[in-house]
Amino acid sequence: MTRQTISSLCAALPGATLEHSFGPDHDVWKVGGKVFATIGAKGDGLAVKCASIDEALHLQDLFGWPKAPYFHRSWVHIPLDADPDELAHRISRSYNIIRQSLTKKAQAALPPAP
Repeated sequence: MTRQTISSLCAALPGATLEHSFGPDHDVWKVGGKVFATIGAKGDGLAVKCASIDEALHLQDLFGWPKAPYFHRSWVHIPLDADPDELAHRISRSYNIIRQSLTKKAQAALPPAP
């Protein structure tokens, strides 16, 4: 999957915004001001949030995906050559985890979730 395809998937999520918080070569996708996905300057993978450290460890064991560098242990780094359906699922899941962690007021300010 390409950076452009990932950007299209992220942009389609309600209230998702793209920032370049870490420099022009780093795509940082946020919802309600909180990060749900990033692609670094190397562009070799996507960092996404998991529901827990245990889920991240399970994905690391199952797929061999490493912990996302510079992030909490509940984040994994998915190579862009991973299964496209799995990548799309992980983007959506990360988005939903972050969206649900927002305050009720912040959630209400966003467009309706699918």
